[in-house]
Amino acid sequence: MSVLENDVRREAFDFTSHFREDFYACLTRRGDTLFELTDAMLCENGPVTSPVNLTLLAEHRRGHGALYDALNRGRIDEAGLRHALAILPQPKAADNRLVLAVDVTHWLRPDAPCSPDRLFCHVYGRSGRSSDQFVPGWPYSFVA
Repeated sequence: MSVLENDVRREAFDFTSHFREDFYACLTRRGDTLFELTDAMLCENGPVTSPVNLTLLAEHRRGHGALYDALNRGRIDEAGLRHALAILPQPKAADNRLVLAVDVTHWLRPDAPCSPDRLFCHVYGRSGRSSDQFVPGWPYSFVA
């Protein structure tokens, strides 16, 4: 491993450590449990279908009672979290262009014929069908 690779890895580790400290500081109530819950969600292989299943992961060392207590009574400093996220560097490609991800999701409304501005949204295998369909609704996008 070259010295350059070591420097890049050290820089990435330092950056991640500082972000984790900033994130933890935003968890103003039940912070330890919320922090472990976040780690567990990020380390889960596949989708999280139930919060209580996260208590089975090594990253979440507390019981399901603590998890639900944190979800019900925990607090996050939203302004602090916004600031911590805003100071993150933007991901760049090799040619220095920003790297963004876009997800287009549909809000399907087939039974709302009076709703204005509906479009036909392309969906895959809805209602047990293996073929594609066009269903009335509104598409919207998320950019990350």
